Amino acid sequence: MKLTLDTDAQTLTLEEEGRSKEMPLYSKAAFEALSKQWLRVGWDQKYPYTFSWFGRPVIQLPEDMVRMQEVIHSVQPDVIIETGVAHGGSLIFYASLCKAMGKGRIIGIDIEIRSHNRQAIEEHFLSDYITLIEGSSTAADVLAETKEYIGKNDIVLVILDSNHSYQHVREELRLYAPLVTDGSYIVATDGSMRDLTDVPRGKAEWADDNPAQAAEDFVKENDNFIIEQPYWPFNESNLDQNITHWPNAWIKKAGNK
Repeated sequence: MKLTLDTDAQTLTLEEEGRSKEMPLYSKAAFEALSKQWLRVGWDQKYPYTFSWFGRPVIQLPEDMVRMQEVIHSVQPDVIIETGVAHGGSLIFYASLCKAMGKGRIIGIDIEIRSHNRQAIEEHFLSDYITLIEGSSTAADVLAETKEYIGKNDIVLVILDSNHSYQHVREELRLYAPLVTDGSYIVATDGSMRDLTDVPRGKAEWADDNPAQAAEDFVKENDNFIIEQPYWPFNESNLDQNITHWPNAWIKKAGNK
């Protein structure tokens, strides 16, 4: 793909697969084309590794965090399960939303929770909202322990952010999707991997080995789930596409069909 930006003529020319398309620079189409490349460059420069939430590093794109906030406010979950803990920043982010809403608790699962991260999370002023489980997210005992924290009538939202390989995400989807309540989501994050195969920090095999592909194949086999980007509760623009590292991530439980 080749992008030619002409600020004097106020045009953007996109050349891809032998075809060329010129568009007004200040247009929706130009914004989407530039955003896609910005995401690629930003990911390679580790831009998402530059943020924190209430003192803990959070490795996410800010727009994805804001969109998640919109969904959490809409769904009003009693339990948020996240596989993948890292520094704990996203757990703290979700906990702050639960505190603000006056409901909800967080379960964070990771195959290894490093001692300094565990200490920082457990000493955080929002730690009362968080339960940590150490072990593989796909292990039977970890799943069983997770279920112990879910009440019969709890609204459950699940976020998959651990091992992003196709096979691991497919297994997490199989195991955790049954915990999701009607109208809520299981979110397979970081599907942008398949758009990063040719950047310096990318890998060619990500074209197929990625969470977005796992999500697409999962919904083909489970007709009570659909991939549905949550609506924007506020939008005064003509834009309708997220700037996201989570394409095709939002898997909504639509109920039995």
